[in-house]
Amino acid sequence: MSKKMTIDGNTAAAHVAYAMSEVAAIYPITPSSPMAENCDEWATAGRKNIFGQVLKLAEMQSEAGAAGAVHGSLMAGALTTTFTASQGLLLMIPNMYKIAGELTPCVFHVSARALAYHALNIFGDHSDVMACRQTGFAMLCSNSVQEVMDLALVSHLATLKAKVPFIHFFDGFRTSHEVSKIEVIDYLDIKDTVDKKYMPYIDEFRKRSLNPEHPVQKGTAQNPDIYFQNREACNSYYNAVPQIVEEAMEDVKAITGREYKPYQYYGANDAESIIVIMGSGADAVSETVDYLNARGGKYGVLKVRLYRPFSAKMFADAIPASVKRIAVLDRVKESGSAGEPLYLDVITSLHETNRKDIVVTGGRYGLGSKEFTPSMVNAIYKNMESKDAKNHFTVGIVDDVTGTSIDVTETIDASAKGAISCKFYGLGSDGTVGSNKNSIKIIGDYTEKYAQAYFAYDSKKSGGITVSHLRFGDTPIRSSYLIDQADFVACHNPSYVVKYDMISDLKDGGIFLLNSPWSLAEMEKQLPASMKNMIAKKHIKFYNIDAIKVVTEIGLGNRISTTMQACFFKLANVIDYAEADKHMKEFVVKSFSKKGEKIVNMNFAAIDNAIANIQEVNYPESWATATDGAVTKPVTKDAYFTNIIAPILAQEGQKLPVSAFMDHADGTVPTGTTKYEKRGIAVKVPVWIKENCLQCNQCSFVCPHACIIPVAQKAEALEKAPKTFETVPMKNPKAKEYNFRIQVSPLDCSGCGNCANICPAKQKALVMTPLAEVLAAGQAKNWEFADKLDESDVPIARDSVIGSQFNRSLFEFSGACAGCGETPYLKVITQLYGDRMIVANATGCSSIYGGSAPTCPYSKNKKGEGPAWANSLFEDNAEFGFGMLTATNQRRVKLMEDMEAVMALGVDADLTSKFTAWMETYNDAIANKSASQAIKDAIAKAAKAEKDKEKKALLTNIAKNTDCLVKKSVWAFGGDGWAYDIGYGGLDHVLAQGQNINVVVLDTEVYSNTGGQASKSSPTGAVAKFAAGGKVTKKKDLGKMAMSYGYVYVAQVAMGANMNQYVKALKEAEEYDGPSLIICYAPCINHGINMSNSQLEEKRAVEAGYWQLYRFNPALAEQGKNPFTLDSKEATADYKEFLLGENRYAQLAKAKPQVAEKLFAINEKEAKERYAGYKKLSE
Repeated sequence: MSKKMTIDGNTAAAHVAYAMSEVAAIYPITPSSPMAENCDEWATAGRKNIFGQVLKLAEMQSEAGAAGAVHGSLMAGALTTTFTASQGLLLMIPNMYKIAGELTPCVFHVSARALAYHALNIFGDHSDVMACRQTGFAMLCSNSVQEVMDLALVSHLATLKAKVPFIHFFDGFRTSHEVSKIEVIDYLDIKDTVDKKYMPYIDEFRKRSLNPEHPVQKGTAQNPDIYFQNREACNSYYNAVPQIVEEAMEDVKAITGREYKPYQYYGANDAESIIVIMGSGADAVSETVDYLNARGGKYGVLKVRLYRPFSAKMFADAIPASVKRIAVLDRVKESGSAGEPLYLDVITSLHETNRKDIVVTGGRYGLGSKEFTPSMVNAIYKNMESKDAKNHFTVGIVDDVTGTSIDVTETIDASAKGAISCKFYGLGSDGTVGSNKNSIKIIGDYTEKYAQAYFAYDSKKSGGITVSHLRFGDTPIRSSYLIDQADFVACHNPSYVVKYDMISDLKDGGIFLLNSPWSLAEMEKQLPASMKNMIAKKHIKFYNIDAIKVVTEIGLGNRISTTMQACFFKLANVIDYAEADKHMKEFVVKSFSKKGEKIVNMNFAAIDNAIANIQEVNYPESWATATDGAVTKPVTKDAYFTNIIAPILAQEGQKLPVSAFMDHADGTVPTGTTKYEKRGIAVKVPVWIKENCLQCNQCSFVCPHACIIPVAQKAEALEKAPKTFETVPMKNPKAKEYNFRIQVSPLDCSGCGNCANICPAKQKALVMTPLAEVLAAGQAKNWEFADKLDESDVPIARDSVIGSQFNRSLFEFSGACAGCGETPYLKVITQLYGDRMIVANATGCSSIYGGSAPTCPYSKNKKGEGPAWANSLFEDNAEFGFGMLTATNQRRVKLMEDMEAVMALGVDADLTSKFTAWMETYNDAIANKSASQAIKDAIAKAAKAEKDKEKKALLTNIAKNTDCLVKKSVWAFGGDGWAYDIGYGGLDHVLAQGQNINVVVLDTEVYSNTGGQASKSSPTGAVAKFAAGGKVTKKKDLGKMAMSYGYVYVAQVAMGANMNQYVKALKEAEEYDGPSLIICYAPCINHGINMSNSQLEEKRAVEAGYWQLYRFNPALAEQGKNPFTLDSKEATADYKEFLLGENRYAQLAKAKPQVAEKLFAINEKEAKERYAGYKKLSE
């Protein structure tokens, strides 16, 4: 018996996959990871599949490894599944050919996602699954969350009978992460169907398994005489698949009452124009068909569910006889093809079934989750019916270069009548999304209303904008697109009022809720005139609450989500508030009980105190014509910022035409653009107390966003400083003539507070202060002045903690989480070597905060020099960096060869001396830079003046390649998921080459970017996704493994524990003429700690003996010295107390105290053994 639940598409797929599988081999990848995470949680809780067994889930080191494990498990006779997407699916392709070729039943569940072409995109389209259409897997597509549930079961049933493996796919994010109220199929009903009809096929599958009791051989090699025939022997199996799928659909209908067809038509029986489509866009088309037909139209949509094998007969039979025109929509682009995949299949099918009378056009839509709305669908129908219908069109973009796009000239609202639409503008990690997920479940699970939620994010790790789209109605909701006509809009961050247009989407008379500290009088100045105009003209019911004040008084910091949730339920009146209050508190217990009773009670208070603090804003009628208010001043005249970045930041990127990107078609973008964002998202920012300052520069050293700079300038440089730009004399005796100041950028600061918390002064030299007060005190202008100053020439060694901070950071204002444990490491590296760095960055947190559109945090010094950065993939980063190193070395060698050749032919003494100096300093980075500059200053003139043809050619080539003269510092950045797991094989190989590459591993002990899954870096007892019951295996000692080569420089560091040791490690690694590996302990929000203390957490980790500091320098061995230096002392703090200070451990202690006690003891024992081993090496 089914029941209704409010869940997302990933959960729907996982529900069925768990029921029908005995084994799952997985690897985390967005947006598919939640499917495996759900299965892991259910298995940990003891849920049984329909065979009465707990699913065995194995996390592998990569998607290729997961596919291999799936293949092996299937060969041994276990019903096996996996979950993946995008590049991960592509890594599985080699095994997919084998699985299909061996006629092995299984299902891969794929939340279909864009592939990384010119840039990474984690959102939905069909690029990944279309790359698999030739593997031999059957392919079944679901259009909605309900269909995911139902067709997942169809896939699992059909594969058993067909012996053909299936890809069951649905749109990444739009369907995988959409929360919707659906009917959940009961396991008893599934079991009953399998027992009655499909058990013989399972028995047959098991009989074909590898077993020494009945041995066979599989995977042989075949020669030309028989291979071809053997490939054709599978034809009958594939010919049978469409009918088998149709039968399975009937079996599922018998359970659910819902009817599905492999090719299902919806619309007018006498339709003349239809759209052929698969995926979530089909629902938007269906809505539009109803809208147009209600107004006299004759339109329809043919939903393709079974894409492989493609049945031409079934497809043609589903088309009404009246149809004259078809538009085929593909959610993929195949460059160079005669048409996209579905389009070509439709053309072929119509030809083979003699429906040649139908005019077919094809188009692309929705790439990378680009919006696809009823207005666009309407435009497609209009294009179809026009005299000169455009073929191979695009919709949803403006292609003003090649002219593929069709115009959307009419806006229509095809959504269900009576539905309530709500939008919430939140700040990443402020809890808005989590609370809205609870809200949708409250309404979906505890009322008769249907509910749908979708969450749109920008690329920031946290601190970026989130927009929650919630719909409620009395009928199932088919609107697979963002809300553009809202009944209720909430703005959870007051800084948004000058950044985003939040009112134009509000219906006339709609409700607007603002979180701000402003009175009506203050709003006159703080709200833009355009916003006031729309509020008044649309007769908006305007409410305000100072939610920060409410939660601060309670002690919740800036976590306003439950307060704002209560306001929503009170104002939107979707359900009775008393009932909402009850369920909100139930969800608080569910969401926060792991964090303790205190946090639960605080959130109860946040709900209780919300309603009394809501204030209706009785704005004057004059707002309708107001011309004054907040004005956003342009921060730069830079053309790239103005034309591309600014519209994207304003959430208007959808409107940019193709021509805007013609100069960036290869994905190349300028660096140093985050400085223009000035987000102003912090509630409080640090203010410098000059009389308390020790001038240690530690605050700047640890700042995750490079928002703090120490100023050290002589008086003449500060003559034009603002009056509020106060300085004090430097305390360093070598720098008495310099004036010192700590300057904060208040509009770039994320307000994490690490700087203030680590300040070693007895009386703190930095005090967290409300942003409004800081701005009023002129600190933004002070930053502008400080930022324009020349780099300080203060005579302090730049390879020290203090001195390094007088170097400009060439990594600034990234989109990392507030208090990020990773970014300070990278910032310091750029301060030391950024002017000659090339960076290969593995996909992960560091590539997202380091390289997400529209801005780039890697910047340039005043000479225009700075890190050159690129991301390839997740798994190949070490090899990617090695390739960069090999290329730069080869190009420098060519320069040397040219210099040697031209000197042999004879050049003047001055140029000869310059060439000689360069060659003599070839491997000395600092000296080589001076020698390189001398050549740069002279070479162009010399090449131009040279008369000898051969010498001129050599000198000209040197002049063309002067950017290769300076010795480059090549770095590979990535997280533990890359270095310990998916990229370990490549990393090991690159280190073994003995070449001069520097590798930095930002070790969070978990897959941070994909949501906190366990890696081989995760320690024993840590709770993570895929280790819900606490990890039971030991942390890999990556450093020790690398040291075994003897010629790899290795350091393990934690800057919060020992800043000097980190700087020493960087200096030694960069100077060492060979490979280096620096493993950095990086606290993460996934650890369940207060990120304002992330630096102190590093210190605690070292003091407790949890993390050890050391350096292994092979250069010392060459001097006859011990290469190993142990930099941390014996533990001085309580180990268990440290573990329990992090929720990843504390939650295990609360849920399973006996298990926790055992695993924590093992964890401590392993840490002590590591330390003892390192100590022995140091002796």
